[in-house]
Amino acid sequence: MATNPHHPPLGARRRRFVLERPLEQPDGFGGVLRRYVAGPVLWGAIAPSGLADRPEGGRTDTLPGYRVTLRARVALDPTMRLAAGPRRFAIRAVSEPDAKGRDLVCHVEELVRESAS
Repeated sequence: MATNPHHPPLGARRRRFVLERPLEQPDGFGGVLRRYVAGPVLWGAIAPSGLADRPEGGRTDTLPGYRVTLRARVALDPTMRLAAGPRRFAIRAVSEPDAKGRDLVCHVEELVRESAS
């Protein structure tokens, strides 16, 4: 039986992710302080999907991109991020690979600074 790359078998979803939701509080100077609080534990599969160039501080950083496939149980949006152990992944886009609504595919980038701290 051929496997669809957008629908990995259930056994391939053995990576444990924690969904982190943003919590913003006023900083007293007209801005906000954003921190992330841990949400539900999700199980999924991760696969590389290429490289992305991000300009920052006068230079361009090349970051690896990944595709994370999860069960479609939770509403996800790009303000959230995924944590897998010490690694943090910023959600850039969320899509459904088929019309059945079983899975969600998150296109993510690894956050290097947050992973090192």
